[in-house]
Amino acid sequence: MGTRAKACFGLAVFLACLCTSAISLAGELVRLESAPVHLGQLQKRLARERGETPKAASETIEGYLSKPEGDGPFAAIVYLHGCDELSEDARKYNARGYVSLVLDSFATRGIKNTCTQATPGLLFARQGDALGALSYLSNLPFVDPQRIAVVGYSQGAMVALQLASNHQAEIFDVPRGLKFKATVAYYPFCGVASEELIVPTLILIGELDDWTPARDCELWMKRRADRGAPVKLVVYPGAYHAFDFPAFANGREYFGHWLKYDPSAAAQSVQEMRGFLAAQFSR
Repeated sequence: MGTRAKACFGLAVFLACLCTSAISLAGELVRLESAPVHLGQLQKRLARERGETPKAASETIEGYLSKPEGDGPFAAIVYLHGCDELSEDARKYNARGYVSLVLDSFATRGIKNTCTQATPGLLFARQGDALGALSYLSNLPFVDPQRIAVVGYSQGAMVALQLASNHQAEIFDVPRGLKFKATVAYYPFCGVASEELIVPTLILIGELDDWTPARDCELWMKRRADRGAPVKLVVYPGAYHAFDFPAFANGREYFGHWLKYDPSAAAQSVQEMRGFLAAQFSR
């Protein structure tokens, strides 16, 4: 069975660790443009001198779109995968009344995984992917553009935190005023985020995570001192990386890190995310 044909069912909220990729077969395959970066004045001038319309380059990415029954408009969630390819079923989110867009940032870039290498350039590009998905969803007639959240898993969670961070300047070219309503980050490395966030955020992580340590998130929470948008950090006692991924029920060493499913932490995280998103979408 190929990578995209795999399906992992269970209590887990979407994908697991830094080594997972959320590619859903539950919905329709769609192609969309990653948000381009803003062009500088020099780039614009050189384009005009060449007789071209100044336009930043963008990349085409794939995603899997699914929706609940009915006309909407519905709240929507953009899902960001980790550093490897696995797949998950998004229909459970549609049952809760959400449109789901599961991005695949690797397929069109020819990437298999990035679990053992530094990827600052890719993390930046994936911010553009998520913002491109935000723009794509906001133009669908059955989506409420004011109620779109981003949910990331490990590497994808790092991207989500970067998107929620307070930047001094607008980097990507997206419609003015369009932004994510909320952010959920499963076991991220919190150090990638600014100390002040601009989007309400929920962080879910295991106490014993040795890949993206909970301690880093706890120290980051102290540094931010409640500045900016509200952030809730939930640390699950005795839980490891990928605590919401049933395939690791017996525990597994992966790229030198211990991954293990924790049914209690997984169930609690489901409830945390449900409650958090319901509260944010109702505002």
